[in-house]
Amino acid sequence: MNESQREGVRSNAKYLREVRPIDPEEITEYVEGQPHPAAIRQVLREDAFELGLLEREDGTFEPVPDEPVAPDFDGVEEFPTAYAMALEELLVAEYGAGWVDGETGDAIRERVRDLKTDYLWNNDVTYDYETALAYACYHLPDYYATVQYVLAILAEDGLLDRQLRVLDVGAGVGGPALGLHDLLPADALVDYHAVEPSDAADVLTAMLDETGRNFQATIHRTTAESFDAGETVRSDATFDLVLFGNVLSELDDPAAVVERYEEWLAADGTMVAIAPADRETAIGLREVERAVENGLTVYAPTVRLWPDARPTDEGWSFDRKPDIAVPNVQRRLDEGERATPDPDHDPGEFVNTVVQYAYGLWRPDGRERIAFTPDPSSFARLADSESHVTDRIDVVAVKLSHDLSDGDEANPVFKIGDGSQQRSHYAVLTKPSALNRPLESAAYGDLLFFENVLVLWNDDERAYNLVVDGETVVDHAPAGE
Repeated sequence: MNESQREGVRSNAKYLREVRPIDPEEITEYVEGQPHPAAIRQVLREDAFELGLLEREDGTFEPVPDEPVAPDFDGVEEFPTAYAMALEELLVAEYGAGWVDGETGDAIRERVRDLKTDYLWNNDVTYDYETALAYACYHLPDYYATVQYVLAILAEDGLLDRQLRVLDVGAGVGGPALGLHDLLPADALVDYHAVEPSDAADVLTAMLDETGRNFQATIHRTTAESFDAGETVRSDATFDLVLFGNVLSELDDPAAVVERYEEWLAADGTMVAIAPADRETAIGLREVERAVENGLTVYAPTVRLWPDARPTDEGWSFDRKPDIAVPNVQRRLDEGERATPDPDHDPGEFVNTVVQYAYGLWRPDGRERIAFTPDPSSFARLADSESHVTDRIDVVAVKLSHDLSDGDEANPVFKIGDGSQQRSHYAVLTKPSALNRPLESAAYGDLLFFENVLVLWNDDERAYNLVVDGETVVDHAPAGE
């Protein structure tokens, strides 16, 4: 089909989209040369994002709804069977039907162990195809869940449109892509671009084959540092979401890369950064966050409540959600027959169902999830805690952890922050009561008011403890704050 005919298809589609569903068979009558409906359908598919058109199951097209994605998310219970089967098909194709047993199973398990060790010690990892398959076995399910919890925050706040252009930097084997796909409703249209230079892109390609017709995917096999959206997507391309999923710790200069990608972030878009919850990578994410604040505002969760104040504490903060069900591919890998006895194996070693992660949502428009500025005559800044040691004060802070105590009879401990803290601060619950119950019940990222809390210095932890006892009142921030 020549350009004149393509323009004829587009013109007719723009007119009909305001009237009724677009049927390629109807359009053919109005296009020069009356091209075959199949050719017209292909043009509509290729230009669907620019035209704002969804392809329906009956082969017709209709406009994408204007309303943002409605919050309809109750968490992730399991890794979908269709994706697990697609992964297992890759394993069978590479290793044979008995991939989980004998020498092949031993080789995959050894690669998983190497990956876990490399991540623990922050070693460089080369993702050849076999390493990518092992990585997918162990991490694809939990990363699939993680991205949904993070993006659900944007959906809840009305910040996910039904028509999205997404850039997934370091897309890996597809956890973020599949999670995004399943979080969105059926009437969403996505122009998804993945940047992935390694052989993980081959696994990603197979995973993307399981997505719907309105999830249009393109894979760019280049590095994060080399990718140029202006050359490979379009000159004026901007993205509603720029996603860095578990990749910042693998970059030599992650802050510089993030700053470079700001160029392609839409004015009302969101930069989404996700990292494993371990100390080094989670703190590394916060270091990047603090380095890019001149161009981006922290939307969540570590908001800056006090104007012109910035935190300098170590920033180790992460969320945790309910475990997902054990994926069959992991169960089989864990229980597979060994070619040689493995005295070092602990049952469950190759099962990874924990959904625990650090994240940051950053925006160029100055918007913050918690739009609240404390009154300095009513609340003390955490930056000034040194001058309040042994005093009782009122503070406002965000809850930045689940209970960090070791349980049993220990006092519950929660990390908190107001964006001004120079040292880590922990709220220690010594005497639970109806007046301070919100400290335990609040969700990660919630804003809390502390009235009459005792400030103490913890010399062992080199941190401040805010003691919540029978004289302390803790309350949720009023709606809208």
